[in-house]
Amino acid sequence: MEENHGELAELRREFYEKKKELPKLRSQLNSLNSQKETVFRELRSSRDKIKSLLNKVNSLKKERNEFTKQVKILKKERDKLNLSVKEKSTAKKEVDKKKKELLDKFNLNENPAQIRIMIGKLEEKIETEVIPFSEEKKLQKKIKELKSQLKKLEEKEEAWKTINTTAANFSEARKKAEESHKKVQEMAKKSQEKHEEINRLYEEIKKLKENEQPLAEKHLHYKVQYEQIRKSLEDVLSRVSELSKLFNEDSKEIFKKKFQEKTDEVKEKIKKKKKLNTEDILAFQALDE
Repeated sequence: MEENHGELAELRREFYEKKKELPKLRSQLNSLNSQKETVFRELRSSRDKIKSLLNKVNSLKKERNEFTKQVKILKKERDKLNLSVKEKSTAKKEVDKKKKELLDKFNLNENPAQIRIMIGKLEEKIETEVIPFSEEKKLQKKIKELKSQLKKLEEKEEAWKTINTTAANFSEARKKAEESHKKVQEMAKKSQEKHEEINRLYEEIKKLKENEQPLAEKHLHYKVQYEQIRKSLEDVLSRVSELSKLFNEDSKEIFKKKFQEKTDEVKEKIKKKKKLNTEDILAFQALDE
């Protein structure tokens, strides 16, 4: 009997100790859950940023590749124009040489229109005036000289037009080549800017991933601890419930035993016709029931 009583006392001590553990375990569990969720939110935020940055990188890559494609196309156009400039430069050198020859050969002050007027007047004089034959011969000779001079001047004019056209064509070709080269540089600059921005974003992603690793480890650490405490709490709750049921049944047995003892005592008092106190009367009434 004393052995059972000692065992029961030991179980009661365990019961109260376990009940004391419950608030502490619940507090630890709540704290760990809060820490775990905080780290998880940080981790999710970091991963969302990385995802957003990767989307931006992909978008920038498309833009950069398009600029690079345009650079290749423009370079081909520029190379064609440069070839044209080279060809026209050779032609210009030739006409520049011819221009120098013309400048050395002809008097720039000579006016073809004026010579035509002079020829016209001399021809009109021969046709409309009566002049000696010798004078007419002189005029015919003069007209012939003027016509020869006019022919040379017209050749010079034609050559001059060719010179001017060639020079203009060279200037136009060089202008187009320079504009094309400028476009290549502008497009290449845009492509490079996009490339540099991509590299900058990759550096940002790299830093986020480096920071993400300790966060992931921290989250795993809290998760493991959380599961351990949760398991401990479940075990303690289970044990408390088990002991609670045990004490409840034990209390019923003790009550029955005490009730039986009291009943026997009342019966004995009645049998011996002893005076019953209030407790005896209540027990007697319970007995009748």
